[in-house]
This record gives sequence, structure tokens and C-alpha cells, in this order.
Amino acid sequence: MENKQFRLQVSPCGNLTNLVLKEDIHKMNWVMDSSYLEDSGYDEKEKLFGNFYLKMDGKILTSTDMIPTITEEDIQATVTYVFEQIEVIMKYDLSQSEDRLVWNITMKNRTAKELNITDFAIWSSFSYLMYRNNDLNLQTNHSATIFPSISKHYSKLACVRRSNEAPHLGMYQTKGHTLSVGTYCAYTNRFFESVSPSLDGMLFHQLILAGGYPKDFVNADWLYEKKGFTLSGLSEKEWEYAFQSFENQNDFYDIGQKNYGHPIFDFEPLAIIDQHYKLAFKLSKNQYLTDAYIDYLDASGKGKRKNIFRKMNHKENSYYADLIFTTPGEHRIIIEINNEKYDSVILNVMEPIRKTIENRSHYISDVLFNGQNSDVPYSYSPISKQGESLGKLSLVLKNNLLGHTNVKEVQKVEASCVNYIRQKWFKNGDFTNPSYLYGDFYRCMDFEYIAHVFYLLSQFEENILQYHHPDTYLAWAADVFSLRVNPDLHHKLRGKEEAEMLGVFFLYIDDLMAELKRRRLIDKYNEISSLWSKIAQKVANDSITYKAAVTEHFFDNAGFGPAAGALASTHHIEGAKKYGELVLANIGFSNDFRAQSPDRWWEALSYMIHSLWGGVTAAACLKVYEELHDTRYLKSAYRATIGILYCYDTNAKATDTKLMTGEAASTYSIAGPHINRPDLSRNRFGQSTFYRDGGIFTRLFTKEEETADWDMGEELVAYLDGFGKKTFLFEESGIVSVVNGSIEETNEGLLITSYAPYPTEYHFYDRNLHFISNNGECIPQLLLADGEFKLNKEVLTKE
Repeated sequence: MENKQFRLQVSPCGNLTNLVLKEDIHKMNWVMDSSYLEDSGYDEKEKLFGNFYLKMDGKILTSTDMIPTITEEDIQATVTYVFEQIEVIMKYDLSQSEDRLVWNITMKNRTAKELNITDFAIWSSFSYLMYRNNDLNLQTNHSATIFPSISKHYSKLACVRRSNEAPHLGMYQTKGHTLSVGTYCAYTNRFFESVSPSLDGMLFHQLILAGGYPKDFVNADWLYEKKGFTLSGLSEKEWEYAFQSFENQNDFYDIGQKNYGHPIFDFEPLAIIDQHYKLAFKLSKNQYLTDAYIDYLDASGKGKRKNIFRKMNHKENSYYADLIFTTPGEHRIIIEINNEKYDSVILNVMEPIRKTIENRSHYISDVLFNGQNSDVPYSYSPISKQGESLGKLSLVLKNNLLGHTNVKEVQKVEASCVNYIRQKWFKNGDFTNPSYLYGDFYRCMDFEYIAHVFYLLSQFEENILQYHHPDTYLAWAADVFSLRVNPDLHHKLRGKEEAEMLGVFFLYIDDLMAELKRRRLIDKYNEISSLWSKIAQKVANDSITYKAAVTEHFFDNAGFGPAAGALASTHHIEGAKKYGELVLANIGFSNDFRAQSPDRWWEALSYMIHSLWGGVTAAACLKVYEELHDTRYLKSAYRATIGILYCYDTNAKATDTKLMTGEAASTYSIAGPHINRPDLSRNRFGQSTFYRDGGIFTRLFTKEEETADWDMGEELVAYLDGFGKKTFLFEESGIVSVVNGSIEETNEGLLITSYAPYPTEYHFYDRNLHFISNNGECIPQLLLADGEFKLNKEVLTKE
């Protein structure tokens, strides 16, 4: 069945099994393919597109209980499921427009009796796949990331091809109310089989039209409804979604407004308390604003509503407001349109981020450090074999380098480096002889975290350090870095292969080399410089095949994120552009700041935020922006960063895990419900929570109660080197906007207030304007006036 744009196929079981955009040269099937499930040994056929689960008056009905009646008329297929009391009818209609597919779902009460529907969920299983092979064409051109935007009347899904190559697929709600989008994960992980790549899997997405959670389920997610509905006698209820292809993010929103009346919001994902915040949105010509308000929870957890209708200014159908928030936590801004429909955005309001980072540094040092007489002396809890766990030490050092130096915090890290890290990861402390911590292998990736800690330690004055001279730690960093990237130093194939993979070291390699050169450790500088140049050149040469996208996993943002950042930093422009597109396709866009994250689904078995690799991907995206000056990267990097900060936010109220001062949680499940583990729905946690599920997790963790922050810290160091100190301006359609700050019109000019915890840099690439403070001095505000940056009415810089 086809029209000008779509070709589709409905199976005898009633599933949409094939959906192709005819203009697509790759002929990607945009829905989950049952043949792939069979070939790969997955048994999830009940989750194919169009299958549903219904709970009515306590009775469970599913689409797999029966063979439906299927009729085709011209280019419309109707799938009808007839139960004793109820009918569910789905229509796949290509006749309404030559460039769209309309999917209608109707529920009919066949009786005169009122029916109570507590749950109604339909699988919308798009092709969200990590294939079990190294065919990067499959991974990038036949798989999509799914970004949900949920609101009462204007929900939508953006299905973005992982190569970021158009056409992509949009799904727009046109009738009914979608409560949420849940996910279920099926995967295979062979990590301990000494296989690399070792993991494949998929997410199945489910539209929640009623309920969606186990009976009597309660969680802290106050932002989305979980209610059911009643269906009166002989009545019916209808939902409808339209599918269209789109070219890019802006096109996705433009199509939604032009064809379906969806408002377009322009909102930043973060506000800082007591700072100016700009909100803007555009309505269709036949729409007008009838109300606007903000929902949030106060400090005691009590729901509050603040009306902002009178604060809204407008010019024709464009509305805008200057808002100030005084209470930290998640805020939902709701607009009422034509007295009948509602749309919304969800942003986070935080205290100044510097406070969060300082509290985190103190907590790591005061609570997580294990002293000389502990079971594992000089370690930091939780104990882990993986180098990622050392990121928290780098964060402590970075915070002390940027802010006030707490000598005791630095000396605790130094003691850990000398007495714990060196002895654990290297036999007899020999940097050329790594310990086999994973049975019969070690991970080269661990060494890049160790080298970073050593490098940061080398930046402190000699009088602060207790064990060795700063140059000693710099030499240690160089030695461990060489082990990380030199395949000749490894004897097994896995070690040789992993040595040539990129990792988080792209974040600090330039600083490490500069410091080696400055301190005249020339031999070590030459060795590392040569290795780094070879790696970057090799990654650039291989970028045509996306080779660096494969790490321990078949397609991984821990590969293509660092590849993009590294190639940008080394000025391999074409390679940076190629990998950069993968990064853009990996970072969400949504009406909810938490769904704007880079996705690494296997850490949560759900669409998710992963603090470490999400943060590293965001940092890489920012590096690409700084090289290419393409604002897509700036906006994506910032969106992603705000989701990462949510993992450290002690004022968050819409997640069950409440963090005490200084605590953190590495993982956040965006999806609600998380169908594999409903208790993790829209919740923060650590991977060790999967310990009780068995399998690979019992070998990665020793108990479920391990703290949720074992692999956190490196991403905040990356943040502190990026948005932690930099604020950016850009210009679109003659309007100057700011990223990582607020902008206010004054008589003197545009007053730019930075959200950075250590604001030292302001960049306006569109006008080639740059400001960098002297000696790291924090400058929280600047004026932009007369085409120049000004402070105290004096011109500071113009490049």
C-alpha cells in the first residue's frame, strides 16, 4: 500500500511491519522488523508496531489474544479487534494527503454499560536498534533515535536517523491525549566473554493512552499524568497521529505548526534562580493565547501555580516574556490556546551551579574517601575496577584549581594516587605492566582516567603536595597516557585494538602536551605528540567508514563523541563534520529538558541520561561548535549539558531519588514507564540497582546498595572546561541570543549574565568578538554595546 511519500505493509496479525519513505535512498524500514528479531534470537514479537495492552474493569485484553479482521480499501487498511465488550480499530490511511500517513485508533464500547479503562498502551515500535555487527551503514542509516515531546494536545515523536541524514520521520498527535511514552529494552551483553564489540539490543516504544503503571503505583513524577478514563455506554474514544518526513529539527517543528497547529516554543532548558529568563513561542494564524501559567513544587513539595498570562507580550502570533524564577526545581510552563487546547514545556531551575560543584567536591572528600585504616586504604567509595570511578578524583582537583584551594582535599587525592591507584591498576606500580583486573584482560580505557588524575595533580604548587614534586606526577601522566594509546605496549589483540580507540583523553591531551613542553619534559612530549598525531590522522582517514563509532559496543557515543571532539580539536574539519552529524542525531530535542539528552540506552535499559558519557558527548559537541561555528552544535551541546546537571541536582522534586547535599546519581531514566523496571521510571539511580535482576550486573557490582555515583566526575571536569567558564552569543534573523546565560536590554546595551560557575570567557563568533578575563578572574556580567564587549563602560576586547 503506498502513496507518493510512503510505502507500508500490515501483517496478518495486524502489525505495521514495514514503513518506508520512498524518497529515502537507503530504503530504511522505520518500524521494528520482525525478521531481524527472529534472525537475532529476540522473542519480542508481541511488541511490534500496533500491538496493544488494555485493562478494562480489572480484565486484561491484548491484541495478541486474537487474529484481527483486516480490510483494505484503496490506500487505507483497517485493523479491527473485537472483544466481548469492546472494539479497538486501527486505520492506516494514506489517502488524506500524498505526503503523509494518518494512523487512527478508535475504541468503541459495544455495551450500554459504562466501562472503566485503567490501562491502554500501544506499541509504536520504531527502528531503535543497535545491530549485532560492524556494518556501520546499518547502524547509521537503518536505525533511529526517538525523541518524545509529550503535552496534553500536541504530543509528537521525532525519529531521527542516526547518521542525521534526511529524510527523518515525525509523528504528530492530531486527536486525543497521549499521557506518556514508555520503553522496553531487549539486549545481549557479552562483556565478560572478552569480546569487543560486546553488546547489541533495541528499545521498543509504547504510547501510553491510559495508566501505564502497575496497580497502586506511585512515584514522584508529578509532571505527567497516569490516569485512566471511563467509556460510557455505546460511546467511542479516538486518538490520531500523522506521520511526515522532515529534514531537520527546525523543519520538524515547522511541519507540526503548518500542518497540525502545533505551537513552536523557543525556550532554554535551564534557568538560574533570581536571573532573567526569556520564553518565546509562536502560534498558528488561527490560534490565540487565552491563558499561561507555571506549575512547580515549593520547598515542602506542595504544588504551586503561578499565572503569567499578563506577562506575555506578543506581536501578531509571536509571544514572549521575561521571567524570573525564585524556587529551584522542575517547572512546567503551560499555555492555553483558544480556550480549549494546552501545550507545555518543562525546564529546570537551579541554584548557582558553582554551589552544586563545590558541595560535590566536599562530599567526595569528606564522605567517600576511605582513610589509611579502612578496608581499602586511600580509595574512594564505591570501589570499582573501572577507571571511570576515578572521575570523582579529577573533579575534586579541578574544583580546587578553579576555586579556593582546600589543601586537605588535594592531599587526599594525592594519597590515593600514590598508595591506591598506582598499586591497583599496575603490578608493583609498574606503568608498563597493567594488572588483569577483569579476569584474563584489562581495559585500556581505564588508563585515560588515571592519566587525567595524575595530570591535574601536577598542576598544584609543590608546597601543597606531600609525596612528590609536581613534575613527577606530570611524568606519571605521560607514561600512563602512552600505555593508553600505544598499541606496541600491549601483547593481546584486545589491548592493541583498544589502545587505538578514542576516549575521554581528547578532553585534556592538548593541555597535557602543552604542560610537558612548558616544563621541558621534551622526550615525553615528543612521544605523546607523535602518538596523538597518528591517532587523530588515523581517525580522520577512517571517518568515511565511521570506524571510531565502534568501541566495546557496536555503535557508541563513547566512540563517535570523542571522535568528533578530537577531530575538531586537531582541525580535521571534514572528519569532525562527519562524526559531528552522529553527535547531533544522538542528542535529543524535546519540550522536556530531561529528554534532550545524549542517549546511551544500555546503562538504564531505557531512553536515558547517562552522566558520564552524556557529558563527554556534550563536551565533544561544544568542541565541534568552537571549530565549525555551526550553532546547531552549540545549542545541542547546551541542551545535553543541562540534562547532565540534573544528575547532580539536589533540588529536583520529580524523581524518587532525592539527593542529599553533595550526592549524585549517574543515571536517569527519561522514559515513563520504564517497562523493564517500572520502579525506575523517570528516576535517578546507579547501574548497581540492576544487581537484583541478575545476569551481567552481578559480575559488575557486588550488591544492589552500592552508591549511584561510581562513574561520575569526568563529565563535570569537561563541563568546567566548557560551559563551566564560557558563555556564547549568536545571531539569528538579526536577533542576538545567549547560550549559558541570560540577556537583558538596558540603556547601556545588552547586559549578558553568565550561568557559568567560573565565568571567564564570552564568545560571539558571528561577530568575531571574544572576551577572556585576566588570570582566570570571574566576570559574571558583560555589556554588549556599540559592537563591543564592555565592562564598567570600557571596551575590553575586540578581535
